[in-house]
Amino acid sequence: MRVIELLERETGRKALLDPKPMQAGDVKETFADISAIQRDHGFEPTTSIDEGIPRFVAWFRDYHSL
Repeated sequence: MRVIELLERETGRKALLDPKPMQAGDVKETFADISAIQRDHGFEPTTSIDEGIPRFVAWFRDYHSL
């Protein structure tokens, strides 16, 4: 829901939600494993979701001339 909150704030639009119970095949939790890129390239993420979502929305609007 945090991503939806950030998208709503950045776009100025309310998301249309239709919550459903967990469906067959839904995954409760996921965890990214970036150990290979850290080891091979020294990559360390530095952009928080609070910074990244607004930057993405700005890029999307610019790219699509919205």
